[in-house]
Amino acid sequence: MKVVKLAAGLLVLLLALLVLITPLGPVPGFFIGGTPTESPETWPDTSAVHEITLAVQGTLPRVVIIWVSEYQDELYIVGSADSGWVNMIGEAAPVEMRLGDNTYSLMASLLEDGWQPMMTAYVEKYEPDYPDIVAGFPAVEDAQAAIKVFKLVR
Repeated sequence: MKVVKLAAGLLVLLLALLVLITPLGPVPGFFIGGTPTESPETWPDTSAVHEITLAVQGTLPRVVIIWVSEYQDELYIVGSADSGWVNMIGEAAPVEMRLGDNTYSLMASLLEDGWQPMMTAYVEKYEPDYPDIVAGFPAVEDAQAAIKVFKLVR
């Protein structure tokens, strides 16, 4: 009986640890997984890809599950200006992106100007499948203070 209690306690501890280190929905984790892969010359079609996993390095690394959009053969991510992972990136920072089973080492670079077409592409991609969420976004012309748009540079 003592062994069963010990095994159950160990199982609970392992499950709690798993919850703490892997991203689950809006809760960030620490590990990205996937197979490290060289970035391709051109990205595969991501129109059907709804989510990617993004790892931002830091004292305490952050792994989040976020949306991604493609604009003129480049990939872009959008985050709330007050989000922890957005603040960790700042102007630019190395990141890892997991797309499917592949993980790519990239640079996330903040777009100070000219981000509006990328944000429009983002809204157009996700609005059909997530109308209630996208309806809560600020209008593109009013979004500058609320959001940050990053280009994922190879």
